[in-house]
Amino acid sequence: MNEHGIHTIDTAFQREHFDAAYLIVENGRGAFVDCGTNHSVPLLLSALEGAGLTPGDVDWLIVTHVHLDHAGGAGLLMQHLPNARLVAHPRAAPHLIDPSKLIAGATAVYGEEEMQRSYGQILAVAEQRVQVVEDGQVLLLAGRALEFIDTPGHARHHHCIWDERSRSWFTGDTFGLSYRELDSANGAFVIPTSTPVQFEPEKLKASISRLLSCDPQWMYLTHYGRVGDVRRLADDLYRQIDAMVAIGHEFDGLPNRHERIKEALAALYLQRAREHGCPLDDAGVEKVLHMDIELNAQGLASWLDRDKRA
Repeated sequence: MNEHGIHTIDTAFQREHFDAAYLIVENGRGAFVDCGTNHSVPLLLSALEGAGLTPGDVDWLIVTHVHLDHAGGAGLLMQHLPNARLVAHPRAAPHLIDPSKLIAGATAVYGEEEMQRSYGQILAVAEQRVQVVEDGQVLLLAGRALEFIDTPGHARHHHCIWDERSRSWFTGDTFGLSYRELDSANGAFVIPTSTPVQFEPEKLKASISRLLSCDPQWMYLTHYGRVGDVRRLADDLYRQIDAMVAIGHEFDGLPNRHERIKEALAALYLQRAREHGCPLDDAGVEKVLHMDIELNAQGLASWLDRDKRA
């Protein structure tokens, strides 16, 4: 926990220090931001106890967007939080009330066995317990203002949450991925995430700019943890988004497009890791980023193909 009552919870999804949820505590009341998967629920309840709260003390479960590593456990967690409302983007709320399309889409990608292993059974949330928040809307946690803004680019159902108290954003995936294993004497290392199927590079850059307009001190990333030096990281993200777009255009229409994009992304991130002074060797960096390189290649392909249909 830091001095502003913000607790970082490792949801233990995939590996340690990969996927975070947050607990904000204010005057004996709590709000979760993102929640991981069903398998994360015992860890979140344990964090509540460690913060001196009971499940009945939680007012809000906020999900930044409905990708399953962020919101897969929402239905099960809500069963343990008798007084909480689930707070969601207008485009996200229908998938939390009726997750059938979400389940079908993820099962088509991962298969039934992997769905059960990684996520468990995705449970619906009763409509009356879901609160939709619009762009610019403010909710209060025991008097503490939490402001929501629409942040497309990674996903069209994504919003970020501004906490004036700590001068921090809870960014979901909008401010990229920053794994602690890749930190160096130069600070945090960051890459964008273009996970399929709604990557929109110009909108992502515009969303990052909106975050910067509040002059934040900290960003709380789902992947992973709190980062500062916000302006430098934002510049890194802008440059990489442009580089990723260039890679996509370079290999679009060529044979083995996906593999070529993956190889080019890996080379981009390895070059940046070396320049940043990351402590891991190339194999170590690729191991940490392996899943994200695959997903970013898929995200670029989805964007390229959607752009052709537009």
